[in-house]
Amino acid sequence: MTFGIYRDTWGIPHLRAADALTLAYAQGLVTARDRAWQLEVERHRAQGTSASFLGAEAVSWDVLARRARLADTARTCFDTLRRDDPETADWLRSYVDGVNAGLAAMAAGGPADSDDPAVSAVPASREPTRFRPPIASTEPSVAPPPEFARTGLTPGSWEPWTPLAVWLSAHILFAGFPAKLWREQAVRHLGPEAVGLFATDGPGTAGSNGWLVSGERTVTGHAVIAGDPHRFIEDPGVYQQIRLACDDPDDRFDVVGLAVPGVPGIAHFGHTGGVAWAITNAMADYQDLYRERLRRTGAGVEALGPDGVWRRATRTTELVHVAGEAPVEIELVETERGPVIAGGPEGPPEDDDGCALSLRYPPRVTGDLGFGALLPLLRARRVADVDRALDAWVEPVNVVQAADTEGGLLHRVAGRVPVRAGRNRVRPVPAWRPGHEWTGWHEMPRAGLTDGIAVMANQRGPAAPLGVEFAPPHRADRIRALLDERRRWSAADMPALHTDTHLASAAPLLDRIAGLTGLSPAATALRDRLLRWDRRMDADSEDAAAFAAVRGAVVRRLAAHPAFGALTDPPACPEVLLPWLALLPRIGFALEHLLGAEELYGVDRDLAVREAVEEAALRSSARWGDTHRLAPWRALPDPSYEAPALSGDHDCVLCTSAVPGLTDLAARGPAARYVWDLARREDSRWVVPLGAHGTPGHPHHRDQLPLWLRGELAPIVTDWALLQKESDVRP
Repeated sequence: MTFGIYRDTWGIPHLRAADALTLAYAQGLVTARDRAWQLEVERHRAQGTSASFLGAEAVSWDVLARRARLADTARTCFDTLRRDDPETADWLRSYVDGVNAGLAAMAAGGPADSDDPAVSAVPASREPTRFRPPIASTEPSVAPPPEFARTGLTPGSWEPWTPLAVWLSAHILFAGFPAKLWREQAVRHLGPEAVGLFATDGPGTAGSNGWLVSGERTVTGHAVIAGDPHRFIEDPGVYQQIRLACDDPDDRFDVVGLAVPGVPGIAHFGHTGGVAWAITNAMADYQDLYRERLRRTGAGVEALGPDGVWRRATRTTELVHVAGEAPVEIELVETERGPVIAGGPEGPPEDDDGCALSLRYPPRVTGDLGFGALLPLLRARRVADVDRALDAWVEPVNVVQAADTEGGLLHRVAGRVPVRAGRNRVRPVPAWRPGHEWTGWHEMPRAGLTDGIAVMANQRGPAAPLGVEFAPPHRADRIRALLDERRRWSAADMPALHTDTHLASAAPLLDRIAGLTGLSPAATALRDRLLRWDRRMDADSEDAAAFAAVRGAVVRRLAAHPAFGALTDPPACPEVLLPWLALLPRIGFALEHLLGAEELYGVDRDLAVREAVEEAALRSSARWGDTHRLAPWRALPDPSYEAPALSGDHDCVLCTSAVPGLTDLAARGPAARYVWDLARREDSRWVVPLGAHGTPGHPHHRDQLPLWLRGELAPIVTDWALLQKESDVRP
């Protein structure tokens, strides 16, 4: 069998193969060629071995990954596929074979791999496969990206289950289970009303915008789907633009979309020509935290169950190797509820709060991650095919929109959410008390369109029965209002929505500013400026910068108030969870609610606003983009990076999130933008924040950044004759 690798002018890979298995191999191979460092970072993070080459800063994540049993869960899920869905299991193996061929070409002559033996020695599924890689030993040697030399890491070897582990690692915090620890603290110190006051699309939560415009509202008579997933911006990017074309007469498909590097297929955003789909985070709650009472015995560790019986928990120990430091020994304990992610059996068993926290999440319970949906999505021809495929989806739970060329439309929730007591969703629950068990799975809600339009932006929508905290409605309301400004839309019109910077959530603070009197002359002038401001967070706007300065000063004053003093010290928990428990970001993201509440624990909010305006009035003038800049996450720092100025803000459609009161730097924002045109796929558009290639200095490493900053999109090329052929591989 043969496959071809083609590139467009942006270096985006277009892959063409004679069958689905060879195509999966090609996808793995080209991903390893383009993003070897990213793949290996993600593999090690999924295994909990990244500190072995990244150092002490990675230990907290590695410990969480180990204790949450991500790699072990991935192995279990792959065993389920091998038993129940051998076609998908073979497809995953083929992708992994391609990854390994690409990595092996970079590994010759490098230093020893830094895999942690405690993980890498665990037996993997090595049974024979029906597919053998066509060029496993003939891939030409290439130089590894420079990060390997900086860390002393050599590209390693992937297992068939590694893509599932990478997926779990990327999404284990998607549902924001650490927020339950925050709510427990808030309720304990402030009362139950604090849950609503602080409910918001908070730190670390991944969101998105998405909208579906049906044919009755477009100039072509065919639907358009557009949007942008909001995630932490990473370098290399978390989404990989790619095209996957299979020429098998009995299994023909041709899909463009955004893949997750390390995972085959196109899960979240794709266009097959006949049907297109996109997702946003449903903000559903599908993970539970249990407080556990544990005790040591001569045989190991026991946990107290809801029936009052102590039962044996599984227990092992592992070493987390740390570059330049001594290894860290950790204890892995798992009860009938799930793996213990914090604490252990050292606390007093009679402690009413328990001495440990276990995490229960669907793939760990069922051995199914939903990967059985991935091949059917590639093969989808119509909305009904997408709908059936997503019936198998598990995690994360998403709101999905889809449309096809025949007028079919879909707006539904996909994933798996357990049925259990309402308190489970809000706070950690005691494992030793009955009434907190999982008793089944919710049926996934469906929704329709209103006047030919459906908007999803993490607000309370079809997934409302499944969650606790949702994003404020501002982004969704703004998108709807913009779409209602005209009757007919085209794919070319959509970037104007992507880049809208109106900040509706500014209203409560501006209302309080409007009531201020007796200010100093400078503060009076600032007040009057802000009341005339158009409420757009544009990078070149001095008024936007002034508003942000006042907002930050208000947040800091509220966070310093004695009423919230008990919340300044987070409870004992893994360091990686602390962003969900920090008081200042919680106040920053909930400021709208806190300012609008009838009473706030005796806090004089008008005084805080007055002092903030006076403080900001003393600052020299600046533009919003002077401090609001893009700060991507990297496994290794890049001293050469110059952070560009950004427009937008947390509650704008152009959602570039900083942390009010702490920093104006934006680590989160649109990780991609897309427009899927169902009239002509070649009129579709896309862009990512940096580029298609992961190696610093490569021509396509950051070449899309100027487009992304301007809100422009790159064309999707579908004519093979317009692509540059990179290679034509034969066995």
